[in-house]
Amino acid sequence: MKIILPVAGKGTRLRPHTHTRAKSLVQVAGKTVLEHIIERLKVLAADELIFITDDNGEQIERFMQRCFPDLRCSYIVQHERLGPAHAVSLAAPRIEPGDDVLVVFNDTIFVTDLTRIPELVAGCDGLIYSKEVEDYQRFGVNVVQDGFIVDMVEKPDTPISRLAQVGLYYLKDAKGFMKYLEQTINAGETVKGEFYLPAVFMRMVGEGFCFRAPEIDAWLDCGKPETLLETNRFLLKERHLCRGELIDTVVLPPVHIAEGVTVRSCIIGPNVSVAPGTVIENCIVSDSIINADCQLRAMNLRDSILGQAVRLTGTPRRMNVGDHSLIEMEG
Repeated sequence: MKIILPVAGKGTRLRPHTHTRAKSLVQVAGKTVLEHIIERLKVLAADELIFITDDNGEQIERFMQRCFPDLRCSYIVQHERLGPAHAVSLAAPRIEPGDDVLVVFNDTIFVTDLTRIPELVAGCDGLIYSKEVEDYQRFGVNVVQDGFIVDMVEKPDTPISRLAQVGLYYLKDAKGFMKYLEQTINAGETVKGEFYLPAVFMRMVGEGFCFRAPEIDAWLDCGKPETLLETNRFLLKERHLCRGELIDTVVLPPVHIAEGVTVRSCIIGPNVSVAPGTVIENCIVSDSIINADCQLRAMNLRDSILGQAVRLTGTPRRMNVGDHSLIEMEG
């Protein structure tokens, strides 16, 4: 199996945190988004991970070499922003006859049992993983009849389906899939100038291919600050961990306080993750993500995300602060 991970894109909805780093390297619940995803993919023992990157590709490569040195990885740069289907098509030179492929987009962290792929794909050509949602108008949805996808509708006005596509796709025949990607791109089937995967899949369905839409257990959006905090809360339920130095401090679980953190005279939690090198003194912090090497003093902070090396003194209640910021709030 080959796994394609399109990690290009500026992550504009997550700014200012993506001004200085790839969006998949944003922290949540003590790890980067990419680390959460890779750990879920390791059960597949894939032959190769193919990253489709942009000008932040060196960050991705350094991260993988440091955190997952045993995995075989390759890196391809998407120089033109022509959409997700175009990004996936760039992996074609790495695909060989007989390969199957899993495509994983990095705006979300998924919870599902990938070892069930052989069982789920029996009798069909691929899987387009889905999740039933209430706000179906925001997503591309799968329309299913008799267990197979018969249509895909982008942001439907009526509830023709609530099965939203979650950015996780499996194809038995990777080489054939690449052929249909090429056909769709050559035909110029774009939406607002970009190529999307539903057009590729519907071309395949029209030629007799069969796809199922298995539901994942959880779909954790990491694409904007408010949903990143929701994902942080969800993941911390199973990741309560305190390895830092706690002095005269009350901890309200769940939290993730990394080794190398110093917390003095504070109330921390619930739902707080703190990265190494951070010092927090005389603060009350809840429902927040604090990245590495920050300094917080005399703060009452909640529902907040702080980038790396932020220095913050005062009494605000909610902040969204990028890397290397200095904010002082004096009476």
